[in-house]
Amino acid sequence: MLNVFLLRHGQTAWNKDNNRYCGRTDISLTEKGIRQAEAVREQLKGITFSSVYSSPLERAYNTASIATGAAVTKDERLIEADFGQWERKTKEEFIAEDPQTWDNWMADPGTHRAGGTGETGMEVVTRVDDFFRELLLWHSSGNILVAAHNGVNRLYLAYKLGMPLKNYRMLVQDNASVTVFTLSAEGAFTLQHLNSKF
Repeated sequence: MLNVFLLRHGQTAWNKDNNRYCGRTDISLTEKGIRQAEAVREQLKGITFSSVYSSPLERAYNTASIATGAAVTKDERLIEADFGQWERKTKEEFIAEDPQTWDNWMADPGTHRAGGTGETGMEVVTRVDDFFRELLLWHSSGNILVAAHNGVNRLYLAYKLGMPLKNYRMLVQDNASVTVFTLSAEGAFTLQHLNSKF
């Protein structure tokens, strides 16, 4: 059985700024974000990780590095969703500009593109699921830490839990929180902890 510790990156300036949408923009952690990652290191200090993976974006990579003190392998499949025209904007700003695109996404993110020009929810889920399927080929047991992002993490969790993707926002993952799930050799998924501070 493989134990996956799915970590959301620590706070960034855009998280702090009314959750300004930050998909592929590569911004760094705030001082608070660094402290959050250090707190995760304390939370997980009794756990040995056989490998650590992260999104290629700085905020996730640095969170993983600080939280584990280990070498981190970047994987493009863990990058945050492409938010299209929503990038750099708050939800209030982009809904005011184009409410229909948001309504379409909320009704069915699986087939509609984020921000009109970004990824569909199923495109996100497909690449993240591909990463975890491959992960099982590399690691059949032990503890693995994976650092990624709010959008990709919640879409993947909703998919694995059999939820309609439109319900992904019902799952919460705060900055620098840990969600733990197990994957069997056959790929069976069991959620152990959601949005945890150990």
